[in-house]
Amino acid sequence: MTQDKKGPERAVALRYDPQLDDAPRVMAKGSGLIAENIRKLAREHNIPIHEDQELVEYLMALDIYQEIPPEIYPIVAEILAFIYRMNQRYILDEG
Repeated sequence: MTQDKKGPERAVALRYDPQLDDAPRVMAKGSGLIAENIRKLAREHNIPIHEDQELVEYLMALDIYQEIPPEIYPIVAEILAFIYRMNQRYILDEG
């Protein structure tokens, strides 16, 4: 999610379930109040939030439920790997 000086805050929510998806897909996107609600729901469900203005701009052009294109796999893979490592640390700390 990101906020541009020229416009309202924007957010895109992705899902990746290797058992269901061939690639991460856009599950929600929006600006203004919708972006605020996406962010609020993420916080309420302890879903990590990654801020990257360029990535949000790119993802906003995709349709809901559309898989991300191969050219951004490396960027999204880095984010997912970081989240996975954070989750593993949390599990170890709590266990």
